[in-house]
Amino acid sequence: MTSDTPVWFITGCSTGFGRELAVALIERGYRVVATARNPDDLTDLATTGGDNVLTLKLDVTDAGQAEAAVKAAQDRFGRIDVLVNNAGIGYFAAIEEAEETEVRRMFEINVWGLIRMTQLVLPGMRAQRSGTVVNISSMGGLRGFPAVGHYNGTKFAVEGLSEALSAEVAPLGIKVLIVEPSGFRTDWAGRSANESSITIDDYAETAGARRAAIRGYSGAQPGDPKRAVAAIIQAVEAETPPLRLLLGKTALAMGRQKIQMMKKDFDAWAEVTEGADFPQGEG
Repeated sequence: MTSDTPVWFITGCSTGFGRELAVALIERGYRVVATARNPDDLTDLATTGGDNVLTLKLDVTDAGQAEAAVKAAQDRFGRIDVLVNNAGIGYFAAIEEAEETEVRRMFEINVWGLIRMTQLVLPGMRAQRSGTVVNISSMGGLRGFPAVGHYNGTKFAVEGLSEALSAEVAPLGIKVLIVEPSGFRTDWAGRSANESSITIDDYAETAGARRAAIRGYSGAQPGDPKRAVAAIIQAVEAETPPLRLLLGKTALAMGRQKIQMMKKDFDAWAEVTEGADFPQGEG
């Protein structure tokens, strides 16, 4: 390990992409700050990585823990080169079925937690005039689907925040990467995602059917988390990384479909759209 070895700070390392990413980085000899709400889940990472790894307790909804974690990382390694905002949860319900407390909890984690961590890490990146913020979004950040509308809302928020952030920090030498996976064999559709206790029969064929389908293929998704994290590392280390990195064939297909859907509406209604302006020479 040298002072030039990149330092990655990752939220949500208990399972899924966070854990797989931490493992891959440790194998490459990087310095890693692995965090989780239960640090006991990270014991093996600390053992494997030795001095290259710092494990910390972190609930991204807790401002005090977030501040302490970033300070501990900077005290230990002197810098943070890559922030990976990975911590997040899902929630299944039709829009009308959703319970407000559950939706607000998801927004606190998926959106406000991400904002908090980004704000805390950016001063150090600005000072060093380098760094990358990796925000784990979703295919659901590009397209809305029945049963996950509120989750879509959190990820659409991440997309907008990330686009704006990219424009703000690019002149400062800081990059932003939005990661948009489709179905991967993580725990997202398992115990990590709650669902509403309210069911409305009228949504059985839309939200209800999709909710059952998502639960049904949990553990059998086509996406390989190990290959996904290798792709994330490759993108971060690229000389010209993309703003958006789609992961999985389904994500690419759905992303392309969304472009076509938008283009169809834009073109069909172009005359009406342009007609909303004052006529040329007036106003």
